[in-house]
Amino acid sequence: MDARSDPLDDRAQRVLEFERVWWGHSGAKEQSIRREFGWSAARYYQVLNAVIDTEVAVRYDPVFVGRLRAVRDDRAQQRRTRRPGVTGAA
Repeated sequence: MDARSDPLDDRAQRVLEFERVWWGHSGAKEQSIRREFGWSAARYYQVLNAVIDTEVAVRYDPVFVGRLRAVRDDRAQQRRTRRPGVTGAA
């Protein structure tokens, strides 16, 4: 089987489906991450970011993965341009 047709592995698929459920919601996500995966929130986001950087994830769900990448990139840009000592709230 050629690498371009490899399916998304089970762990990556579970992470994407979990994130889809939480997309746009607030709540006890960290507790759900711990319950579902047994990971800290930091570990979950490390795995999620690695997953969305793969081409197989893009083929699995191009719209959702693209949206996750865009949000991640926007947040990274905000962190890079934030001035020390200045908060976003007035």
